[in-house]
Amino acid sequence: MTCKVSSSRISGSIKAGLIAVGFLILLPAWAKQGDRNQPIHSEQDSISGFYAPNSITTLTGHVVVTQGTMKVTGDLAKLYMDESQHVSRIVVTGNPAHIEQLDDNDRLMTGDAMQLDYDDANGIAVLTGDAVVHQQGRGEAHADKVTYNTQTEYAVGVGNVHMIMLPKSYSRAVLSPVTSGADVAPRSATITIPAKGAASATKP
Repeated sequence: MTCKVSSSRISGSIKAGLIAVGFLILLPAWAKQGDRNQPIHSEQDSISGFYAPNSITTLTGHVVVTQGTMKVTGDLAKLYMDESQHVSRIVVTGNPAHIEQLDDNDRLMTGDAMQLDYDDANGIAVLTGDAVVHQQGRGEAHADKVTYNTQTEYAVGVGNVHMIMLPKSYSRAVLSPVTSGADVAPRSATITIPAKGAASATKP
């Protein structure tokens, strides 16, 4: 079914075993600025929901959602449509769920957790459950929960926080990026959602 709808040596390691204690993580901006203006594409085994204002569409099985350089994968995803029928939020669960995206310097940022809650409208990603955020050539952070603002470069880790930060002279090639892993089975359903402000796609 097809629907047209739009981390030489490690310089330092900081560990904390405090549950429910916030920790500031200084990382550069996650998102490539032009990504939010791109259409959202999805691949999955099945779709359930309505293409309507203020609605939720559920994607099930081998889910892959992309928008520009941003890619999210998992077992199940919910796409939240706003009043203009644009995707304002994506909630993905998996074992783990995975998000990756290039920044404006083409460095790859990845995140893995049991659940990813991505606010596309405000550029905020919340990773919950064994969360790991990794940036190519810069370092990584582990926590029970990580909240990252892709626009302000601000992140907070909560619970069992462990950080690895690399010096500026560290070779980017030493810390290889984490990618989404093995290929998945062919999809039986896809959707494409035009970016906000773009012309609507032609329905088949």
